Amino acid sequence: MASQYHSESCKRSTGTTETEIPPGTANHTASTAGYASRTHTTLSAKSELALSDAQRRTIYALSTPPGKAGIAVIRVSGPDALDVWRRVTRKTKSGDTPTPWMLQRRHVVDPETEEKLDDSLTVFFKGPKSFTTEDTLELHIHSGRAVLSAVLRALGKLPYCRPAAPGEFTRRAFEGGRLDLTQVEGLRDLIDAETEAQRRVAVSGAEGNARARYEALRSQILECLVFVEGFIDFGEDVDELGQEAMVKEGRSFIGPVAFLSEAILAHDRALNIINCIRSHLNDNRRGEILRSGIKLAIFGPPNAGKSSLFNFLAQRDAAITSPIPGTTRDVLTLTLDIGGFPVVLSDTAGLRETVDTIEQVGVGRAGNAVKEADLSLCVLSLPDVLSSPDALVRIPDEVKGHLKPNTLFLLNKSDTITSLPVLTFTESEDGDDSNKRPQFWTVSLRTSEGTQSFLDGLAEVLRTRYADGIDCTSPLITHARHRDFLEQAAMHLEEFIAFSPSQVDIAAESLRYAARAIGSVSGLDVGVEEVLGGIFSSFCVGK
Repeated sequence: MASQYHSESCKRSTGTTETEIPPGTANHTASTAGYASRTHTTLSAKSELALSDAQRRTIYALSTPPGKAGIAVIRVSGPDALDVWRRVTRKTKSGDTPTPWMLQRRHVVDPETEEKLDDSLTVFFKGPKSFTTEDTLELHIHSGRAVLSAVLRALGKLPYCRPAAPGEFTRRAFEGGRLDLTQVEGLRDLIDAETEAQRRVAVSGAEGNARARYEALRSQILECLVFVEGFIDFGEDVDELGQEAMVKEGRSFIGPVAFLSEAILAHDRALNIINCIRSHLNDNRRGEILRSGIKLAIFGPPNAGKSSLFNFLAQRDAAITSPIPGTTRDVLTLTLDIGGFPVVLSDTAGLRETVDTIEQVGVGRAGNAVKEADLSLCVLSLPDVLSSPDALVRIPDEVKGHLKPNTLFLLNKSDTITSLPVLTFTESEDGDDSNKRPQFWTVSLRTSEGTQSFLDGLAEVLRTRYADGIDCTSPLITHARHRDFLEQAAMHLEEFIAFSPSQVDIAAESLRYAARAIGSVSGLDVGVEEVLGGIFSSFCVGK
C-alpha cells in the first residue's frame, strides 16, 4: 500500500510536467517555459503529497491511559494494518508474517531510521474477526512517556496512517455490524461504571441483551405489518366478497379471507406490543437513574447533624460543621458508592424561617434539591423532636412541606437519650398499617452508634427500589433516547389500532413508523449524523 500511494503521488507529479505551451511570441514561450520549469520544481518537491483523511483509512491511537505503567497498548486498525506491522516491527525469533490472533515478540523500530524504539508483544487480528471487523494490530509496549511518544511519532511517519478520532474504533465496529447502538452505549457505560450496579447493567447492554429484546419487539411489529400488507394486496377481492362475511369466516379459509382474519388479529397483537412497551416505560427510570446516579438529598432543620452525616458518608471533612445554626448556606454535592449503588449525595441548608438574605437563598435551594431528588433523607435531632412521655417524634412545621411518601428519616444524637423508648411518628397514626409508617433509623454520629445498621438499611432500600426486577431478560432503558423512541413506537401503535379496517392502508404506515422507531434504538434506522456523532464522540480516543 505504501508503494501504491507513492506511485499515485509520482503520477500526479509527472502529469503536471506535460503541460502544453500555448502558441505565442518567443518571450511568451520563454516565460511559459520558465513557468513550467518552476511548476515542475514545485511539484517535484511535493511528490509526497499529504493524503486526505478519507484516503488515510488506517488509524492508530493509544488505547490505555497515558502515564507510567508496566504495559501500554497502541491499537492500529484499517486496510494497511499489516503493512504497519511490516514497517514498524522487526523480528526477534518470529517470522516475517504475523500469525493472526497470537502474541509475538517483536522490536518496534522507526520506519525511516530503523532505530529500535522498544521491545514489544504484537498481535495481529485478521479482519473481519476483529473488534472493528478490519485488519487490526496491537502493539504492547512499555508505558513510559518517551516510549509512547517515540512509537506514536513513528506511526505518524507512515503516509497512510492518521490518529484516530474519539470513539472511531467503536464506530467502525458499529459500521461493520459488530455492535449495535445499545451495545455501543453499554460498552461506554461499562468503561464509565464506578459501582457494581452500574457494571451489571452495562455488561448486560454490552453483551447484546437489550439488542435482542428490541429486535424481538421490532420483529413482532413487522409480523403485524406483513399480514396488513397481505390484506392490502388482496383488497379488491375482499371488497367483492364482503368484509363482514369474511371476518366471520376468515379463520376457516385461505387467500384473502385468511389475510383479513390476520389483519384483524394484528390489532390484538399490536395491543400486546403496546402493553409490553408500556411496562418498560413505567419503570420509574431505574435504568437511567442507575447509570447516572441516584440523587439523594439530605435535609432537615438546622443543627440536626446533616453536615456531620454528609462527612460521615464521604469519610472526610467535606462540609463545615459547627454548633452555630445556619452554617451550611449552599448545596454541597458528591458521588458515593453505597452498597454497590451510585449515589449523588447533596447536603442542604437547614430549613427554618430566617431574615438573613443569604440564608434565605440557601433554604430555597435546599427545597429545590429535595424536590428534584430521587430519594430524600430527613435528619432530625432526637432530643429536639422527641416528646415525653408518649415517645412521639414530632416533625417540625418547616420540614413537613418537603416530605414525600418515600422520605427516609435519620434520628441523630441518640447518645443524649439515656433510655430510648419505642418511637412513633405523629404523621403515621392512621391505624396499625406498618406500610404507612416512615422508615427511620436512630444513630449517634458523634459516637458512631447505630451507623452500621443505618448503612445496611439504606443499601437495602436502594436495592429494593432500584434493583429488584432488573435482570438480563428484560430490556432495561438506560438512556433518554431509548425512552423517546419507545414512546414514539407506542404512539404509532396506538394510532394503528385506532384505524378502522377500511383504513388499513393508512394504518400500515403507522406500523412502519413504529418499527422504524424501535429500529432507531439499535441503530437499524439511524441516518442522522448528529446522533451518531454524539454517541461516539463521548468515547476516549483509543476506543
